[in-house]
Amino acid sequence: MKPRLFLDEDVHFGLAQALRKRGHDVVHAQEMERKGRSDREQLAYAAEQERCLLSFNMKDFVILHNEYAVSRRDHWGIIVSRQIPVGEVMRKLLRFLTDHSRDSSKNRLFFLG
Repeated sequence: MKPRLFLDEDVHFGLAQALRKRGHDVVHAQEMERKGRSDREQLAYAAEQERCLLSFNMKDFVILHNEYAVSRRDHWGIIVSRQIPVGEVMRKLLRFLTDHSRDSSKNRLFFLG
């Protein structure tokens, strides 16, 4: 089974729509009424929903990933990236979704670009 995605509010909303059109299970922070929540809250929500989180906030999510590992808390994957053009994000995410399953992304940190 492919990873289910939760896109942080700093990710272009149109990306969620484009991925859904290609058959992927994706939600965006905006449509889930999660704008303005802390990174910690966003990751907890994504973990509760069994979704892999994508954010451009590399620094904070790398720290959170390490905190989860030390405290032995589970999450369903964290994907971080520099701010790159949306087309490049789309291409790299499609590759990620082809190469990984829900189980293979669990508790892992990925660098998209």
